[in-house]
Amino acid sequence: MTATDIAIVGVGKIARDQHIPSIAADPGFTLAATVSRSGGVDGTENHETLDALLEARPDIPAVSLCMPPVPRYEAARAAIAAGRHVMLEKPPGATVAEVFALERLAREAGVTLFATWHSRHAAGVAAAKDWLADKNIRRLRVDWKEDVRKWHPGQAWIWEPGGLGVFDPGINALSIVTEIMPVPLHLSAAELSFPENRDTPIAADLTFAGPGDIDATATFDWRQEGGEIWQIEIETDAGTLKLTEGGDRLFIDGAEQEVANAGEYPELYRRFAHLIDTGASDVDPAPLIHVADAFLLGRRIVTAPFHD
Repeated sequence: MTATDIAIVGVGKIARDQHIPSIAADPGFTLAATVSRSGGVDGTENHETLDALLEARPDIPAVSLCMPPVPRYEAARAAIAAGRHVMLEKPPGATVAEVFALERLAREAGVTLFATWHSRHAAGVAAAKDWLADKNIRRLRVDWKEDVRKWHPGQAWIWEPGGLGVFDPGINALSIVTEIMPVPLHLSAAELSFPENRDTPIAADLTFAGPGDIDATATFDWRQEGGEIWQIEIETDAGTLKLTEGGDRLFIDGAEQEVANAGEYPELYRRFAHLIDTGASDVDPAPLIHVADAFLLGRRIVTAPFHD
């Protein structure tokens, strides 16, 4: 198997924690270059800008975009125009329209576009989807709570327009829900809590509507202390399913199920390689649509200032 050269654009925390180790362990890819103004990866060629990379290295066929969502569209558009396959960190864009535009551009250019949702590749998600497939859903409860100071220290962009605020982690839960639920849901109400000194919410309460009398809600909160709560509980006519630890552990009626996989980001790169090999794309905007609807429907609540 011949490895595909790939470049990482945006060498921040998520790139160093997840993308770089996953590429290093994947026989399908070789990290050939990076794009970063603040320093790249030791021993790897670095470029100051994406345009510089695209001009200097026409031999690199794939790029993984790990920068914040607001500048991601222009970077993806430029890479697609240069004939490169593109992998997008979540969320795939700052707006839903951007995602549809990139999908069209990739299709016209004949390149692969992979809009990733890493939490869909957590160990318990596929098994949860299979178990729920023939069940009647009665209740969905999502609790996704963490400490922003721990997971996003000093990252000012998350508090700026387009940064999503608490929906940055919350969209992970939505990506799982939209993957495993056997029936479609749409947002019917939302309350968004904004610190008085920030432009994005620190907490959100969502209510969904769907077929029948489904009771479906989600709570996201960035003020959690004493450990993360990343869980989804679904009551059905045949028992209760629970995913905990971000989808890594699966319980049916309280009994833990045996699940295993290679890890979320290694699975993403395995999927990206398959898409490139088969000439396909994978672009699902459903989680981002829920977030956009929350901003459209959400009742704004102003809360105490937040300081790092």
